[in-house]
Amino acid sequence: MSKQKLLLVDTLCSTYKIDVSFINELRGVGLLKVKTIEQSEYIHIDVLSDLEKMIRLHQDLNVNIEGIDVIFNLLQKVESLQNELTSVKNRLCLYEN
Repeated sequence: MSKQKLLLVDTLCSTYKIDVSFINELRGVGLLKVKTIEQSEYIHIDVLSDLEKMIRLHQDLNVNIEGIDVIFNLLQKVESLQNELTSVKNRLCLYEN
């Protein structure tokens, strides 16, 4: 993984005005993967949108870490069910034609 696709955690914390402990708590419950390179912590750029959602939930709606975990698990379940429904609809269309 190249450093170009990684974001420094300290920079993210100062940009979004969050404490490093928030990132550590998200990592602790498995919501965020942090990569350590040369004693600096980074997150992958692909998870930035999810991190922004988590920050908004925490700051704007005062949702705690456990609540964020529940919300994201439910969102993943909804996405999985939507994919399954699409697959079933596609198979049904094959039989209708």
